Amino acid sequence: MDAITLEGVTKAYDSITAVDAISLRVRQGAVLGLLGPNGAGKTTTIRMVMNILMPDSGSIRVLDQPVGERTRDLIGYLPEERGLYPRMKVTDVIVFLAALHGLSQAEARKRAAVWLDRFELGAWGDKKLIDLSKGMQQKVQFICAVIHRPPLVILDEPFSGLDPVNATAVKDIMLELRDRGSTIILCTHRMEQVEQMCDSICLINHGRSVLDGELRAIKQSYGKNTIHIEFTGPEIFLCHPAVASVNRFGTGAEAKLKPGADPQAVLKAAVDAGAQISRFELLEPSLSDIFIERTANA
Repeated sequence: MDAITLEGVTKAYDSITAVDAISLRVRQGAVLGLLGPNGAGKTTTIRMVMNILMPDSGSIRVLDQPVGERTRDLIGYLPEERGLYPRMKVTDVIVFLAALHGLSQAEARKRAAVWLDRFELGAWGDKKLIDLSKGMQQKVQFICAVIHRPPLVILDEPFSGLDPVNATAVKDIMLELRDRGSTIILCTHRMEQVEQMCDSICLINHGRSVLDGELRAIKQSYGKNTIHIEFTGPEIFLCHPAVASVNRFGTGAEAKLKPGADPQAVLKAAVDAGAQISRFELLEPSLSDIFIERTANA
């Protein structure tokens, strides 16, 4: 059974079509990266899945049910914007939102205590949200999204405001949820997190799906067309005719090759230029490179 099915879904605001005939299937128990530049239509799509907005045409099903009031409690949602009550106490706001999803107060408090301890927030349960840092508030908001153990979790920029340690903790929890059978929709601009976590992606641009499928298969379809090279010395070889584009970083560069180009020609040019090479590796393109290419050409 698919967790989410969209068939020809369209939504317009006056003269602007925010979502244009999108069709998408998300298999149950998978992590989907819902990607796209700002204003691409991701948030509108999410709001229709959650029955906050109604599509102008097309159909949406969540866990084999037509989207509607009955499907809302099947979804845990972490919005990009802060959606908590800043002057409520941390535990109280978690319990309140859990109750909206049908949990008893006793069960909600029990689960809240477990989650707060896991995120090292146990001592902050009686503090007001406004007294917490941005990162701490983000962890509370994540707890609110998953405390009722929903089979479908939609996370919009879940790593916002988190340091690397807490970002890793959230990532690990997301993978735990997946392993327990939950389906996760991840909206983020952090492509490295998508590559680490997602089974499939859907890339939206100008309201349309421009790339959709299993992440591994998508990357393999591009072939190994990127050289990762770490070196010291002259860098004139990066201007070789075989190189289409270059992304420089501190100790070296990633060079995207033109179609049919020979990577050994670039290696020879580097040696001839006198560069001291410590790493030379032919790779599939990064998801970031694919994102840039597909949104630029769509």
